[in-house]
Amino acid sequence: QVQLVESGGGLVQAGGSLRLSCAASGGTFNSYAMGWFRQAPGKEREFVAVIDTDGSGTRYAAPVKGRFTISRDDAKKAAFLQMNSLKPEDTAVYYCAASRDSGRIYDYWGQGTQVTVSS
Repeated sequence: QVQLVESGGGLVQAGGSLRLSCAASGGTFNSYAMGWFRQAPGKEREFVAVIDTDGSGTRYAAPVKGRFTISRDDAKKAAFLQMNSLKPEDTAVYYCAASRDSGRIYDYWGQGTQVTVSS
């Protein structure tokens, strides 16, 4: 079992940057693919990015490619999402999630952190 806690959200102007962190406890961190999702007001939760168990492979949703970077630090049991060139449409609650099956199904979720991008 894994517990996940996100942090680093906040209010930023368009064009700015934020770095989200996801702290994990319990389980074996390096056995899980780690993903980020987001949910904007009135919209369904959507996939943002995922990094595989050894950090060698990543995937990104089209709207964030070239702007966001996912990473992980197994020694710290943490995952990160560096968000650059933020746009108002990036405004959402961002969730960290852990997957035991290479990102097909996510088994554990954090409580989310709010990211608001103003114009």
